[in-house]
Amino acid sequence: MNILLLGSGGREHALSWKIRQSKLCTKLFIAPGNAGTAACGVNLDVSVNDFPNIRKSCIKEEIDMVIVGPEEPLVNGIVDFFAEDKSLSKIPVIGPCSTGAQLEGSKAFSKKFMQRYNIPTAAYKEFDLENYEEGVSYLKNHALPIVLKADGLAAGKGVVICQSHIEAMAEYELMLQQNKFGEAGRKIVVEEFLKGIEVSVFVLADGKNYLILPEAKDYKQIGVGDTGPNTGGMGAVSPVPFADESFMKKVEERVIKPTVAGLESEKIDYRGFIFIGLMKVGDDPYVIEYNCRLGDPETEVVIPRLKNDILELFVAVSQQRLHEIVIDKDERVASTIMAVSGGYPGSYEKGFEITGLKKKIPPDCFVFHAGTKTEGNKVLTSGGRVLCVTSFAESIYEAVEKSREVLNEIDFEGMYYRKDIGYEFS
Repeated sequence: MNILLLGSGGREHALSWKIRQSKLCTKLFIAPGNAGTAACGVNLDVSVNDFPNIRKSCIKEEIDMVIVGPEEPLVNGIVDFFAEDKSLSKIPVIGPCSTGAQLEGSKAFSKKFMQRYNIPTAAYKEFDLENYEEGVSYLKNHALPIVLKADGLAAGKGVVICQSHIEAMAEYELMLQQNKFGEAGRKIVVEEFLKGIEVSVFVLADGKNYLILPEAKDYKQIGVGDTGPNTGGMGAVSPVPFADESFMKKVEERVIKPTVAGLESEKIDYRGFIFIGLMKVGDDPYVIEYNCRLGDPETEVVIPRLKNDILELFVAVSQQRLHEIVIDKDERVASTIMAVSGGYPGSYEKGFEITGLKKKIPPDCFVFHAGTKTEGNKVLTSGGRVLCVTSFAESIYEAVEKSREVLNEIDFEGMYYRKDIGYEFS
């Protein structure tokens, strides 16, 4: 099979690495890819949202399957674009249609969906400029802390947890009056704060059936001990110690089954990943958010733990045969640590040479590129999150130590990474 993978981050490098191992893979193309994916296949200089040029690439390269990494092309309707084009309609696309992608594309949509199917989540209300004053009164009387979320896509940064009413009012004004998150913040969701510990659960669905992939816990905040502003993710671990069999059974019964059944009952043909961000409150799971794709950096620990041939899974998705497959996973612990540009998640410079990439790394360690590009024989930084190191070990502490040892050999100007990934389990 000739495969086209859309995306350019660490998630796509991990997926490329896994797809290359499949006996079904003949050729792999990545659009646009990065310096790491170039070692797994052929990078194409095509944007993930440039549907006409994606179409041309599919025809030229005789693509047999398209796998969509990031959320934006899914929300923008790439699956629908393929379905409606005669020359593309027979190419399976792994990802939901635009309606299904609204689970991530609109917080308000997903909240209403959860209400309809009695899926446990935090209480909420939604506001925009039309009911702005009503929101002001609501915030003044809301219990602290208060969670404010941009309704639309905000690159993982559209959530603010406010510790005071003054802070909440200021953020509310910034979002709706000052366009802090642009179009994504035209509507905002004000949510009850749930106190607990987070876990990311990943489901692969085919429209009728589903498989549960290894779970993970990611670390969103920039600073040690989960301090400072949110990022796209500074690291992850899998498996998650508290996500035991009892808890995961509750997740499946209360969240996964009603989610998949709800999509089917609403005639949403959802063939792709459902990433469920959960909060464990006491012993019970509550949904914080849905995502319509794999997480990043969680992919960099979930995919290495997956022993199945990933293209066999994707073919089963396209043929609605997931019920015939059993997930086989590596029982060892995987950790990943993300190295980022100086100044991230604020303003940062790029174009710095990355050194140390050619040094031999230990067995069961992998370097996945995120924001990188090649220039001649050099690999340069080209994003906020630059690369991550994933390691296998028998414990979280050992896995994190292995990743840190590899990162000690890699360098670029302003390089920063959290040294305490998995700290609460070590």
